[in-house]
Amino acid sequence: MPPGAAPGPQGTVAMPEPVTIVGVSAGVLALTSHLARRYFEVAKEVVDIVLGFLALVLFLPLLAVCALIIKVSSRGPVLYKQTRLGKDGKPFEMYKLRTMYTDAEMASGAVWASKDDPRVVPPCRWMRVSHVDELPQLLNVIRGDMSLVGPRPERPAIMAKLEKAYPEARKRLAVRPGITGLAQIRNGYDTTVDAYRLKLKADLEYIERRSWSVELGILASTVAKFKDSAAH
Repeated sequence: MPPGAAPGPQGTVAMPEPVTIVGVSAGVLALTSHLARRYFEVAKEVVDIVLGFLALVLFLPLLAVCALIIKVSSRGPVLYKQTRLGKDGKPFEMYKLRTMYTDAEMASGAVWASKDDPRVVPPCRWMRVSHVDELPQLLNVIRGDMSLVGPRPERPAIMAKLEKAYPEARKRLAVRPGITGLAQIRNGYDTTVDAYRLKLKADLEYIERRSWSVELGILASTVAKFKDSAAH
């Protein structure tokens, strides 16, 4: 006799109790949901590495031009490494094209960039406006530090300030950070603690709604914004 089934007339077995059906259904649903999330995570990581490598190869000529401009216009390395927080708060070194003067934050420490940031080397300003300076982060994607889509990784010092104002900010670390994300598509890059509120709302929404349709929508919007900024 199946567990939870009530005894029926001789030679027959009654249907399981409703509470048993609900319990079994809930267990199957939970297992299916877990496997779906697990499959999504593994598949997303594979897609990130493949697309990240292809994008890096595609943008190599542009990166070469940027490297030449940086070397001619200011002293210092072409690539700039900055410590950011990855999944579960694990620190990693994020790569960017160096568009600021060397030791630009020696006196100020970690601060947000502003629209007409005086720390930026003039010939390199277009790289920041168009976000071309973010392209070396494709190396971080290939290494597994980042994803193509996800919340932007924060600097440890700035994250400490944000958590005091927004305790939920730590929830953004539940997934790998991304080069682009829902917050950037909707609101651009935040520059103050107050402006961060909208970014946090979008990032938490993304984590809750993650799916292939959301991922593709964000990537498509990012390409459109990149083309628009490049045209101007």
